[in-house]
Amino acid sequence: MTHHPFDAALHLMPQNSTPGSFAGTTSPAYENMVGPYGGITAAVLVQAVTQHPDCLGEMAALTVNYASGVAPGPFRIVATPARTNRSTQHWVISLLQVNKAEVEETVITATALTAVRRDTWQANDMPMPNVPGPDALARTRVNAPMQWLNRYDMRFVQGEIPQAMDGQGTDSLSQLWVQDDPPRLLDAAGLAALCDVFYPRVYLRRATRVPAGTVSMTVYFHASTAEMAEIGLGYLFAQAQAQVFRHGFFDQSAQLWSQSGTLLATSHQLVYYKE
Repeated sequence: MTHHPFDAALHLMPQNSTPGSFAGTTSPAYENMVGPYGGITAAVLVQAVTQHPDCLGEMAALTVNYASGVAPGPFRIVATPARTNRSTQHWVISLLQVNKAEVEETVITATALTAVRRDTWQANDMPMPNVPGPDALARTRVNAPMQWLNRYDMRFVQGEIPQAMDGQGTDSLSQLWVQDDPPRLLDAAGLAALCDVFYPRVYLRRATRVPAGTVSMTVYFHASTAEMAEIGLGYLFAQAQAQVFRHGFFDQSAQLWSQSGTLLATSHQLVYYKE
């Protein structure tokens, strides 16, 4: 049986000696400039929570703090339900690796919220922008060595990486259609990863390439498991924009919709950059 590279990257082995502890290893298929792509790290944390035998409900929120770079190789995740209420559950999560001194240290910290979803009154105050569909756009090919870029079919409406890094950028908005490559049925882990497909906004706003990396990312999951299943293998429409660049950090807000216009997730990031 052939496994999707995303699912292979999420493979975790429970460690019976420690409740909520899972062993995994980074995947070369999702390598970034330094270590793995941040989205795959968020996804494997989701996997640890949802795979936990005590998990209540579905993913509702995840905050990942990238305290250090994740090194290629094995890691351990510890997911602990800190409090369980009637319909919500609060999680504390750590990703640990053995360093060069052969000491296990924390490289990622995270919190999560899972919840039992209920049918309630609904409203969508952020409709999807009116843009050409994915079939009307060509796939964007990025000439870069990072393997994770090959794991996604991206079709930009606007806001591609500037071809001329001439310092003449005017805004930070990117809009694109995106899909796993090869296509994969959407779930919470896949949605978490897709919330991080955007390159650093500072590249676009300044049209200048500077060192940059996500420090903290929060994902809010608005779609239920059933709603994600209805999407099938379709594209998602994704947009991201920064609000302020100051003192070596910028923030980023992002939204992801289904092709039918259902808002699936919203995301916020704080990103470090150098002058």
